[in-house]
Amino acid sequence: MGFSCGIVGLPNVGKSTLFNALTATAMADAANYPFCTIDPNIGRVFVPDERLFSLAKIASSKEILPAQLSFVDIAGIVRGASSGEGLGNKFLATIRETDAILHVVRCFDDNDVIHVNGVVDPISDIETIETELLLADLESVEGRFPGVEKKAKSGDAVAKELLPLLTSVLEVLKSGQLACKTSVSDSQRSLLKQLQLLTSKPVLYVCNVAEKDVCTHNEYIKRVLKRAAGAPVVVISAAIESEIALLDSEQDKSDFLSGIGLKEAGLNKVIRQGYNLLDLITYFTVGPKEARAWTIKKGMKAPAAAGVIHSDFERGFICAETVFWNDYVEFDGEQKAKQAGKIRLEGKEYVVQDGDIMHFRFNV
Repeated sequence: MGFSCGIVGLPNVGKSTLFNALTATAMADAANYPFCTIDPNIGRVFVPDERLFSLAKIASSKEILPAQLSFVDIAGIVRGASSGEGLGNKFLATIRETDAILHVVRCFDDNDVIHVNGVVDPISDIETIETELLLADLESVEGRFPGVEKKAKSGDAVAKELLPLLTSVLEVLKSGQLACKTSVSDSQRSLLKQLQLLTSKPVLYVCNVAEKDVCTHNEYIKRVLKRAAGAPVVVISAAIESEIALLDSEQDKSDFLSGIGLKEAGLNKVIRQGYNLLDLITYFTVGPKEARAWTIKKGMKAPAAAGVIHSDFERGFICAETVFWNDYVEFDGEQKAKQAGKIRLEGKEYVVQDGDIMHFRFNV
């Protein structure tokens, strides 16, 4: 089950530097001029989770396989992108296919790094990006509307269900609001997601700051926090993160972070917040061969969670031997956890919890 975050922002806000650090590669150029990223870059990153390493140690697992997220980096979006300006518009279709938006905002002053609008103003930058995404959504909905309306009049059941939603979304977008502001019923939520509208996706704001501001909130960050209105905000220094990514050992990274007053890399926060933003949780499978983290949506029942491993597991699901990771660690493995009565059998209606260790019984 793959989940992805699309990275957006103006040119020269640190998107590609962040992407490079996230993926620990030089796939995306980080040059000091607009439009240096001319192809969408896609990288998969591990989700940091210390629980997995604790479980693997106890089970003497030969291989450790963390959960993963995909990040998609595109060219910087400029004013007029929705009508063809710049290069970012070419890749909006790529971002449409992602599950969430990671919006990088420049919150630092540096005369050596060009700002596409000539002045650092994070709120104006956010509004520029949102406007272009909104206009792109408006074009998409308006283009789809006549065909859906025609099919609805001819009696097509799917179109009849979709038409009122498109009408509502169109009204919201024309009023200058994002598609996520559309009032939808529970039955319409999945339909709205299928439309792949850019402004209906959850957003994580990433404030890219100078090294001196990484431990404090400068005025730019305070303005972004106010503008975000409850949406998650992470503060990082992309320059620092790119330096950390070049270090070989975990000890070197830890020493580097301690030296600048940080407990962990900002990228870990970005990845975890992206995970939370998508309403994801992790369950584990643990054994001598491998310890593995599996990503599922919160609220998923045991058979569907089993299906993430293999469709046969879901199709022939009988039950799941389940133990919470804390109990597995406390009792030093499966055998003692079982003796302590901590391992239970869960059936088809069980809602998987974050941190469950599961062994599925199935028959096909």
